[in-house]
Amino acid sequence: VVESWSFLDTVESNFRPLVVIELAKGTKEETIEWFTKRIVDKKANGGAQLLIKPLVMENGVENIYLVGASHLRLLLGAETVGLVKECSDNSMRTFTYSSRKTFKDFADDNHNFLTMAECQYIIKHELENLRAKNEKMIPGYPQAKLYPGKSIVRRLLTSGILVQIFPLHDREELKKLRHSWYGRVKVGYQPLDDIRCYFGETIALYFGFLEYFTFALIPMAVIGIPYYVFAWEDYDKYVMFATFNLLWSTVILEVWKRICAVLTYRWGTLLMKRQFEEPRPGFHGVLGINPVTGREEPVYSSLKRQLRIYLVSLPFVCLCLYFSLYVMMIYFDLEQWALDYHKENESNFSSLMLYVPSIIYAVVIEIMNRIYRYAAEFLTSWENHRLESSYQNHLILKVLVFNFLNCFASLFYIAFVLFDMKLLRQSLATLLITSQILNQFAESLLPYWLQKRYNRRMKKRLCSQKTDRDLSIAEQVNMEKEMGTYLGTFDDYLELFLQFGYVSLFSCVYPLAAVFAVLNNITEIYSDALKMCRVYKRPFAEPTANIGVWQLAFETMSVISVVTNCILIGMSPQVDALFPDSKMDLVLTVALVEHLLLAIKFIMAFVIPDKPRDIQMKLAKLEFESLEALKQQVRAFQMQL
Repeated sequence: VVESWSFLDTVESNFRPLVVIELAKGTKEETIEWFTKRIVDKKANGGAQLLIKPLVMENGVENIYLVGASHLRLLLGAETVGLVKECSDNSMRTFTYSSRKTFKDFADDNHNFLTMAECQYIIKHELENLRAKNEKMIPGYPQAKLYPGKSIVRRLLTSGILVQIFPLHDREELKKLRHSWYGRVKVGYQPLDDIRCYFGETIALYFGFLEYFTFALIPMAVIGIPYYVFAWEDYDKYVMFATFNLLWSTVILEVWKRICAVLTYRWGTLLMKRQFEEPRPGFHGVLGINPVTGREEPVYSSLKRQLRIYLVSLPFVCLCLYFSLYVMMIYFDLEQWALDYHKENESNFSSLMLYVPSIIYAVVIEIMNRIYRYAAEFLTSWENHRLESSYQNHLILKVLVFNFLNCFASLFYIAFVLFDMKLLRQSLATLLITSQILNQFAESLLPYWLQKRYNRRMKKRLCSQKTDRDLSIAEQVNMEKEMGTYLGTFDDYLELFLQFGYVSLFSCVYPLAAVFAVLNNITEIYSDALKMCRVYKRPFAEPTANIGVWQLAFETMSVISVVTNCILIGMSPQVDALFPDSKMDLVLTVALVEHLLLAIKFIMAFVIPDKPRDIQMKLAKLEFESLEALKQQVRAFQMQL
């Protein structure tokens, strides 16, 4: 590979723009010259060895640059990032330039061997790994300090010199994907492989999970309808339904692990080595030596971070939880007022008024969730976590705790304090349906409408300009740079997590929850596909092997649902009548059943393998071959000695 770098030329006549860099207007010439030189410089000189071309806009301002790379450069980059591709013998192996001929569909003139998303991921990796050498600051900006090994792109972003970096859409491929994905209403699977090729593994895995979860809800929905219609007050019949629900929640999560392993093996990410994590862009501190890498980088006291977490963040979260409970009590006062009003009037209008408090409360919950999300992001950033993974884990924990209490506290209060099953059914139905409607509107319909308005204005403005050879690319960049930035799958998984809670926590009280969840998810697939293709800028592909911490979150929710359903069934008049003399016997019986169901859940989770047998065999074979290759290298080295 080292020899190949020296033959790599940075000039290529057939320039293909892949990534857009937008600098702040008025950026100093010396800064632009230095930055672009570092991008095109050879790897041996500390550059990225990429291709870059300025894009002149209609006002003559040159603050937007298109970045590409030669075919050879991308192949060498694929080896650097550790991409896994399919070989001619159908096995999956880490790509190396020296063994390129052994890979399926590889040819020196086949520029489609790497997908566009993979090419953009390689360019992003190379840009992020542009590091300062001897520079003490960004040229032209003395306040933007640098030190050896510091990521140049991250410093430019935090200094406000670099506005954004984003990958360009491929118009033709996007048109094909839109047609096969949501262009026509059909009953069938999503084109997950096409989604993965265009948007990368993280987004494809989310849509795979959304599709799988929707199909997995169908048995619950089908069984729930007759329970809703024929056995509304007969709690005896709900015991079987709740038991099925609890076992179902375990099985679907374990089966998902197997499906996830099959998908990520086919996509190559199951075999990708986890790269050493760099400090996140927002991390700051005094310069010191990293004991692992030996490089000079910012160092921040873990004691200070812990003090910030426990003395500021934790009290703030507790205060927010208290406020959420206070709002909940106001909701119950409104419920009582609506009930009293209905008793006095008993009209159609008063019957409708019974649902108004729940609807208002559902809207307030959504508003509080969104406001708290911004506060949680600010606090987690202020805690100054060094790694992105640590930042994400602390943010997810804060958001999950608040959202869980905010969405479900009222239901727990109604069930276990007020013991009002009728109100519980009404509140659960209202909260579920209202939250689904609000999410669909806020996440997809409103952004789509706003983006469509902007696109119309932009097309009118560009059509009035004189046409030139770069008009099409200028038009595309102009439209895409103003699009919203997709912030990741966090909110999408959170929505599914809360939906899973509504379906599983109180399933024996409201069996129709699964029906509404299925209907919502079918529209969610189309609306999420629409926003990915039409509303947001194209996100960079991010390789991933699973859904990460969300798997644990869903499993935790399924354990909590065992406890809540067992207690609800134990509270029913029919079960209560079985223990007329001793309530302690009832409590012990419910606890025994709950422990038994939990034991069955954990046994099933242990018995069902996370990976199918054939995937396990392929992984074991690859591990054996890599060990044998390592042994041969050691023997060859010993013979030379």
